[in-house]
Amino acid sequence: MARLSLFILVTFIVISCGDTSEATADASRQPKQYSIEQFYKSSQIGGGAFSSDDNFMLVSSNESGIFNAYEINIASGDKRALTSSTKESVFANDYVPGTRNIIYSSDKGGNENDHLILKKAGDSVVKDLTPGEKEKAFHAGWTRDKTKMYFLSNRRDPRFFDLYQMDTTSWVAKLVYKNENGFDVNAISDNQRYLALVQNITSTSTNIFVVDRQTNQTVRVNSDSIETANSPIQFSLDNNELYYLTDEGSEFQYIMKYNIPSKTKEKVYSTNWDVMGMTISYNEKYRVIYVNEDAKNRLYLFDHKTGKELEFPKVADGDIKGVDISRSEKKMRLTIGDSKSPNNIYVYDFDSKDLKRLTNTLNPEIDANDLVSAEIVKYKSFDDLEIPAVYYKPHQASADNKVPAVVLVHGGPGGQARVGYFSLVQFLVNHGYAVIDVNNRGSSGYGKTFFKMDNRNHGDKDLKDVIWAKKYLSSLPYIDSSSIGVMGGSYGGYMTLAALSFHPDEFKAGVDIFGVANWLRTLKEIPPYWESFKKALYEEIGDPNTEDTVRLKKYSPLLHASNIRKPLMVLQGANDPRVLKVESDEIVEAVKKNGVPVEYVVFDDEGHGFIKKENEIKGYGQILTFLDKHLRASAGQTIK
Repeated sequence: MARLSLFILVTFIVISCGDTSEATADASRQPKQYSIEQFYKSSQIGGGAFSSDDNFMLVSSNESGIFNAYEINIASGDKRALTSSTKESVFANDYVPGTRNIIYSSDKGGNENDHLILKKAGDSVVKDLTPGEKEKAFHAGWTRDKTKMYFLSNRRDPRFFDLYQMDTTSWVAKLVYKNENGFDVNAISDNQRYLALVQNITSTSTNIFVVDRQTNQTVRVNSDSIETANSPIQFSLDNNELYYLTDEGSEFQYIMKYNIPSKTKEKVYSTNWDVMGMTISYNEKYRVIYVNEDAKNRLYLFDHKTGKELEFPKVADGDIKGVDISRSEKKMRLTIGDSKSPNNIYVYDFDSKDLKRLTNTLNPEIDANDLVSAEIVKYKSFDDLEIPAVYYKPHQASADNKVPAVVLVHGGPGGQARVGYFSLVQFLVNHGYAVIDVNNRGSSGYGKTFFKMDNRNHGDKDLKDVIWAKKYLSSLPYIDSSSIGVMGGSYGGYMTLAALSFHPDEFKAGVDIFGVANWLRTLKEIPPYWESFKKALYEEIGDPNTEDTVRLKKYSPLLHASNIRKPLMVLQGANDPRVLKVESDEIVEAVKKNGVPVEYVVFDDEGHGFIKKENEIKGYGQILTFLDKHLRASAGQTIK
């Protein structure tokens, strides 16, 4: 579901796997327990661009303690570092076509002003291609002949992202499309004649326009006056068609094809889950579609010309996080996550049908059998609405050994708890905490009716879904119902503060990871580059410049902090541009006045989400100490 989820915490990944209707009751056992340092010896990996000859793959990994760019030899699996940053994270974008030179992105201290950097193979000197002090830029691909790079930048106007080209010889920028109305460029035809633009109307309604740069005509693709979420995917090889995602007339997203000359539309693929995306290979030999089936993506492979579905190796206990097909159409990269290991990179050979794993991101000191596979559970909320959630039962739990628990709330609004891996969750579960990751109403992935249920209702019914998750946990025979806490990052941090403010007796303690405390300030001080969807954000949550202030005040935890009487821990990045540090400063001071125990941890070199391992180790390690003190110890349980 294409929703504006501005407070989703990118690195606060949520997790699930399996397909059951109630928590399992396996025999308990004592697993080997691991330290937070051991969990964070595991590495995260992302990206996965093929070199022009299909021999190498460009990825990003934090195995050094911070994200850097690496190159993997696909044949041997050998990996070598291309960058060696120790201060700012480096995220690899792509190889410069026909070379081993690379483009990567980096900001400063998590301020989200990402720059595009050129690094030539074998050269330690780098070139900042977007050097504006407050400039934010995104890599947007290459022209068909591979001689020019597209990128989006707000250098001209900090509110809007214009489309630029740079040739790969001089690296001089040329303006292609000036974005003066907040209609964002999402796709470019190979002949450069057509642009697909997106206009954000509300959090659940977007328009697609095709701009003909030759005739200067602009045509709306989706139906007029119908509230639908629409998102361009890509233009066809012959430049005559645009593929896009839509939920028009349906509970779930599906794929449509728009013929530009005839202005006709045709459905390409639909199912009873959200279609999350589609990739069509360079010469349109293959089509890959991935579908969000109950909190994890399943991949479907087709012959693009005939539409025939092709066989593909089954991926057990895995969520397809990303797909890329090499320009030769001989290989496909898959990024796959599961509940017991961070994402790994695989390469599929179309000729041999071999699916090869290139990486092993789990720390070899950790036995995966000591970790916990999650399961999908469903429970009834206060109004009998069925709420899906992702659940982790500790190996130690039994009716004779009741364990404390944590209700985890994902980011958003509009995020989704889904398959993946988060070291903090496995760390807590390994140390005897049950964790339930809630897909409260308003979460994506369960149809647009469910998706819209929290509009202009944040902190009310969606929060009650969180409260009823606690009641569900309390019904389980191996949970200590007197020792249940609440935790969340970003929008989930807001929900944590809201739970402690508006339902002060429900949870034993709370952990807020840079959550919104005061909606009025947060909505007024959003970064300038959110301008194109500010109206949609206000429509979703409330406009702080109108009578909406009454409701925003009612549901801002800072203004009701006198109600908080349970221990609180707050983690905050000093450079966070979304949830400003002052939000956390003030909620901490307000709660301290209540005589309530408060622990406050600030990271001077982080923004909205933790990127550096040393900070994750420090912050997440202290979360266990905090929970042990206020959940386990207060219940008279032994701290291990």
